[in-house]
Amino acid sequence: MKWWITCLWLLSASVLANDASGYLLGPGDQIRIQVFGEPDLSISEIRLGESGTINYPYLGQLKLSGLKLSQAEQLIHKGLKGDYLINPSISVSIVEYRPFFINGEVRRPGGYPFQPGLTVRKAVALAGGLTERASSRDITLTRKTSQGERIIDVSMASEVQPGDSIYIEDSFF
Repeated sequence: MKWWITCLWLLSASVLANDASGYLLGPGDQIRIQVFGEPDLSISEIRLGESGTINYPYLGQLKLSGLKLSQAEQLIHKGLKGDYLINPSISVSIVEYRPFFINGEVRRPGGYPFQPGLTVRKAVALAGGLTERASSRDITLTRKTSQGERIIDVSMASEVQPGDSIYIEDSFF
């Protein structure tokens, strides 16, 4: 019994930590859905498509893009409660974040897998470093939010989130 309570506590702490960051699911995220005691309703890995939806058993198409993990859990809980289960216990977690992109004056521009704790400096390193013409000060980041796209001037120490696009300008001298 103590083991079960500890597992639930760790799981809820993990979900709260993810939600505290304000991370919103989006196209390209790979998630895991667990319905405790119901292996037929659990999905070990599923990627959100371009429309931000998944096809879930009994519920059909679910739009998860723009939701926090806890909101995705509530959506699935609400759909399964009553008709299928009395009081389902749902857990949604991220298996793999959507990639970030880096372009401009880097040696290998393109998309790269996101890693928690990623900064612009680390992203530049993943892209092979700056070119000789690169500016280490003129860096912009494009981020999709619930209100639309935002373009932000950033520094090498700025945090990168999944789905962000970084652009490194060239310097004049």
